[in-house]
Amino acid sequence: MNADAPLTVQRIAIFPLPGAVLFPGLHLPLHIFEPRYSAMVQEVLARDRQIGMIQPRQLPGEEHREPPALYDIGCVGRIIDVEALDEGRFNLVLEGVARFRVRRELDVTTPFRQVEAEIEIEAEDDAVLSSIERASLEREAKRFAARQGYVVDWDSVGQLDDATLVNGIAQVAPFDAAAKQALLEATPIDARAELVVQMMQFFGRFDGDDGRATLQ
Repeated sequence: MNADAPLTVQRIAIFPLPGAVLFPGLHLPLHIFEPRYSAMVQEVLARDRQIGMIQPRQLPGEEHREPPALYDIGCVGRIIDVEALDEGRFNLVLEGVARFRVRRELDVTTPFRQVEAEIEIEAEDDAVLSSIERASLEREAKRFAARQGYVVDWDSVGQLDDATLVNGIAQVAPFDAAAKQALLEATPIDARAELVVQMMQFFGRFDGDDGRATLQ
Protein backbone atom coordinates (compact mmCIF):
# COMPACT_ATOMS: atom_id res chain seq x y z
CA MET A 1 0.00 0.00 0.00
CA ASN A 2 1.06 3.58 -0.58
CA ALA A 3 2.32 4.84 2.77
CA ASP A 4 1.39 8.40 1.77
CA ALA A 5 -2.21 7.64 0.78
CA PRO A 6 -4.95 8.53 3.28
CA LEU A 7 -6.57 5.42 4.76
CA THR A 8 -9.89 4.55 6.28
CA VAL A 9 -10.54 1.43 8.34
CA GLN A 10 -13.76 -0.51 7.89
CA ARG A 11 -15.28 -3.96 7.92
CA ILE A 12 -15.75 -5.53 4.50
CA ALA A 13 -17.12 -8.82 3.24
CA ILE A 14 -14.55 -10.61 1.11
CA PHE A 15 -14.75 -12.91 -1.88
CA PRO A 16 -11.51 -14.94 -2.04
CA LEU A 17 -11.44 -16.04 -5.67
CA PRO A 18 -8.29 -17.49 -7.24
CA GLY A 19 -7.24 -15.68 -10.40
CA ALA A 20 -9.82 -12.88 -10.09
CA VAL A 21 -7.95 -9.61 -9.53
CA LEU A 22 -9.88 -6.33 -9.62
CA PHE A 23 -8.14 -2.97 -10.12
CA PRO A 24 -9.45 0.49 -9.14
CA GLY A 25 -11.61 2.01 -11.87
CA LEU A 26 -12.09 -1.28 -13.72
CA HIS A 27 -15.13 -3.56 -14.00
CA LEU A 28 -15.32 -7.26 -13.09
CA PRO A 29 -18.35 -9.44 -13.98
CA LEU A 30 -19.14 -12.23 -11.53
CA HIS A 31 -21.58 -15.13 -11.48
CA ILE A 32 -22.52 -15.96 -7.88
CA PHE A 33 -23.89 -19.45 -7.26
CA GLU A 34 -22.51 -20.75 -3.95
CA PRO A 35 -25.05 -20.28 -1.10
CA ARG A 36 -22.49 -18.56 1.16
CA TYR A 37 -21.73 -15.94 -1.47
CA SER A 38 -25.40 -15.53 -2.35
CA ALA A 39 -25.87 -14.68 1.33
CA MET A 40 -22.98 -12.24 1.07
CA VAL A 41 -24.52 -10.48 -1.92
CA GLN A 42 -27.86 -10.12 -0.15
CA GLU A 43 -26.20 -8.61 2.91
CA VAL A 44 -23.96 -6.14 1.08
CA LEU A 45 -26.83 -5.00 -1.13
CA ALA A 46 -28.62 -3.99 2.05
CA ARG A 47 -25.47 -2.48 3.56
CA ASP A 48 -22.97 -0.70 1.33
CA ARG A 49 -22.92 -2.70 -1.96
CA GLN A 50 -19.20 -3.33 -1.46
CA ILE A 51 -17.26 -6.58 -1.75
CA GLY A 52 -13.56 -7.04 -1.16
CA MET A 53 -12.00 -9.05 -3.98
CA ILE A 54 -8.88 -10.81 -2.78
CA GLN A 55 -6.94 -13.88 -3.80
CA PRO A 56 -6.47 -16.87 -1.52
CA ARG A 57 -2.82 -17.63 -0.90
CA GLN A 58 -1.17 -21.03 -0.65
CA LEU A 59 1.56 -21.02 1.96
CA PRO A 60 4.23 -23.74 2.07
CA GLY A 61 3.00 -26.61 4.19
CA GLU A 62 -0.54 -25.20 4.34
CA GLU A 63 -1.85 -26.27 0.94
CA HIS A 64 -4.93 -27.89 2.51
CA ARG A 65 -5.64 -25.16 5.07
CA GLU A 66 -9.32 -24.25 5.43
CA PRO A 67 -10.17 -21.52 5.11
CA PRO A 68 -7.15 -20.66 2.97
CA ALA A 69 -4.77 -17.87 3.84
CA LEU A 70 -5.23 -14.56 2.05
CA TYR A 71 -2.92 -12.15 0.29
CA ASP A 72 -2.49 -8.92 2.21
CA ILE A 73 -3.75 -6.66 -0.60
CA GLY A 74 -7.06 -6.74 -2.45
CA CYS A 75 -9.46 -4.29 -4.09
CA VAL A 76 -12.85 -3.14 -2.89
CA GLY A 77 -15.50 -3.37 -5.59
CA ARG A 78 -18.89 -1.67 -5.58
CA ILE A 79 -21.83 -3.51 -7.12
CA ILE A 80 -22.99 -1.33 -10.02
CA ASP A 81 -25.21 -3.89 -11.73
CA VAL A 82 -27.03 -6.91 -10.32
CA GLU A 83 -29.33 -9.53 -11.84
CA ALA A 84 -31.11 -11.94 -9.52
CA LEU A 85 -31.45 -15.43 -10.99
CA ASP A 86 -33.19 -18.63 -9.98
CA GLU A 87 -32.02 -20.67 -6.98
CA GLY A 88 -30.42 -17.68 -5.25
CA ARG A 89 -27.85 -17.05 -7.95
CA PHE A 90 -26.72 -13.59 -9.10
CA ASN A 91 -24.94 -11.98 -11.99
CA LEU A 92 -22.97 -8.96 -10.78
CA VAL A 93 -20.72 -6.29 -12.15
CA LEU A 94 -18.24 -4.82 -9.70
CA GLU A 95 -16.47 -1.51 -10.20
CA GLY A 96 -13.10 -1.26 -8.51
CA VAL A 97 -13.12 1.48 -5.87
CA ALA A 98 -9.81 1.29 -3.99
CA ARG A 99 -7.13 -1.06 -2.84
CA PHE A 100 -7.23 -2.39 0.70
CA ARG A 101 -4.89 -4.13 3.12
CA VAL A 102 -6.20 -6.79 5.48
CA ARG A 103 -5.54 -5.81 9.10
CA ARG A 104 -7.19 -8.88 10.59
CA GLU A 105 -9.87 -11.41 9.82
CA LEU A 106 -12.99 -11.02 11.92
CA ASP A 107 -14.68 -13.74 13.93
CA VAL A 108 -18.15 -13.74 12.37
CA THR A 109 -21.24 -15.92 12.28
CA THR A 110 -21.93 -15.25 8.60
CA PRO A 111 -21.14 -18.05 6.14
CA PHE A 112 -18.82 -15.70 4.26
CA ARG A 113 -15.57 -14.24 5.54
CA GLN A 114 -15.18 -10.65 6.69
CA VAL A 115 -12.10 -8.61 7.50
CA GLU A 116 -11.09 -5.36 9.08
CA ALA A 117 -9.30 -3.53 6.30
CA GLU A 118 -7.33 -0.36 5.67
CA ILE A 119 -8.78 1.16 2.50
CA GLU A 120 -6.98 3.74 0.41
CA ILE A 121 -9.15 6.80 -0.13
CA GLU A 122 -6.81 8.62 -2.50
CA ALA A 123 -8.13 8.46 -6.07
CA GLU A 124 -5.74 6.86 -8.54
CA ASP A 125 -7.27 9.10 -11.20
CA ASP A 126 -4.98 11.85 -9.91
CA ALA A 127 -1.86 9.83 -10.72
CA VAL A 128 -0.04 10.71 -13.92
CA LEU A 129 2.88 9.35 -15.92
CA SER A 130 5.56 11.37 -17.62
CA SER A 131 5.25 11.67 -21.39
CA ILE A 132 8.18 9.25 -21.79
CA GLU A 133 6.57 6.69 -19.45
CA ARG A 134 3.23 6.98 -21.24
CA ALA A 135 4.86 6.57 -24.67
CA SER A 136 6.84 3.54 -23.50
CA LEU A 137 3.71 1.91 -22.08
CA GLU A 138 1.67 2.45 -25.25
CA ARG A 139 4.54 1.26 -27.47
CA GLU A 140 4.96 -1.98 -25.51
CA ALA A 141 1.19 -2.49 -25.37
CA LYS A 142 1.01 -2.32 -29.18
CA ARG A 143 3.83 -4.85 -29.49
CA PHE A 144 2.22 -7.15 -26.96
CA ALA A 145 -1.20 -6.94 -28.62
CA ALA A 146 0.32 -7.68 -32.03
CA ARG A 147 2.14 -10.76 -30.70
CA GLN A 148 -1.04 -12.01 -29.03
CA GLY A 149 -3.19 -11.35 -32.11
CA TYR A 150 -5.46 -8.83 -30.36
CA VAL A 151 -7.41 -6.22 -32.28
CA VAL A 152 -7.35 -2.94 -30.33
CA ASP A 153 -8.88 0.49 -30.97
CA TRP A 154 -5.71 2.45 -30.29
CA ASP A 155 -7.40 5.81 -30.86
CA SER A 156 -9.71 5.05 -27.91
CA VAL A 157 -6.80 3.76 -25.85
CA GLY A 158 -5.01 7.04 -26.43
CA GLN A 159 -7.89 8.90 -24.79
CA LEU A 160 -7.65 6.96 -21.52
CA ASP A 161 -6.16 8.62 -18.47
CA ASP A 162 -2.91 7.10 -17.21
CA ALA A 163 -4.35 5.17 -14.26
CA THR A 164 -7.14 3.62 -16.36
CA LEU A 165 -4.67 2.58 -19.05
CA VAL A 166 -2.21 1.02 -16.60
CA ASN A 167 -4.92 -0.74 -14.58
CA GLY A 168 -6.79 -1.82 -17.70
CA ILE A 169 -3.76 -3.58 -19.13
CA ALA A 170 -2.98 -5.12 -15.74
CA GLN A 171 -6.48 -6.55 -15.40
CA VAL A 172 -7.23 -7.79 -18.93
CA ALA A 173 -3.81 -8.98 -20.12
CA PRO A 174 -3.32 -12.77 -19.97
CA PHE A 175 -0.85 -12.67 -17.10
CA ASP A 176 -1.03 -15.35 -14.44
CA ALA A 177 -2.56 -14.76 -11.02
CA ALA A 178 0.78 -14.16 -9.31
CA ALA A 179 1.72 -11.50 -11.86
CA LYS A 180 -1.62 -9.73 -11.48
CA GLN A 181 -1.25 -9.77 -7.70
CA ALA A 182 2.20 -8.22 -8.02
CA LEU A 183 0.74 -5.50 -10.24
CA LEU A 184 -2.07 -4.77 -7.78
CA GLU A 185 0.46 -4.39 -4.98
CA ALA A 186 2.78 -2.12 -7.01
CA THR A 187 2.50 1.57 -6.15
CA PRO A 188 2.57 4.43 -7.10
CA ILE A 189 1.13 4.32 -10.59
CA ASP A 190 4.45 4.89 -12.36
CA ALA A 191 5.92 1.86 -10.57
CA ARG A 192 2.89 -0.19 -11.66
CA ALA A 193 3.29 1.08 -15.23
CA GLU A 194 6.96 0.05 -15.25
CA LEU A 195 6.02 -3.41 -13.96
CA VAL A 196 3.25 -3.72 -16.58
CA VAL A 197 5.84 -3.05 -19.29
CA GLN A 198 8.13 -5.70 -17.82
CA MET A 199 5.26 -8.19 -17.64
CA MET A 200 4.30 -7.59 -21.26
CA GLN A 201 7.90 -8.10 -22.33
CA PHE A 202 8.18 -11.30 -20.28
CA PHE A 203 4.84 -12.89 -21.13
CA GLY A 204 4.94 -11.67 -24.71
CA ARG A 205 7.84 -13.99 -25.48
CA PHE A 206 5.59 -17.04 -25.04
CA ASP A 207 2.85 -17.98 -27.47
CA GLY A 208 0.24 -20.70 -27.03
CA ASP A 209 -0.87 -22.56 -23.90
CA ASP A 210 2.01 -25.03 -23.98
CA GLY A 211 4.59 -22.28 -23.88
CA ARG A 212 2.86 -19.95 -21.49
CA ALA A 213 5.16 -18.41 -18.91
CA THR A 214 4.13 -18.22 -15.30
CA LEU A 215 5.35 -16.40 -12.21
CA GLN A 216 3.75 -18.98 -9.87
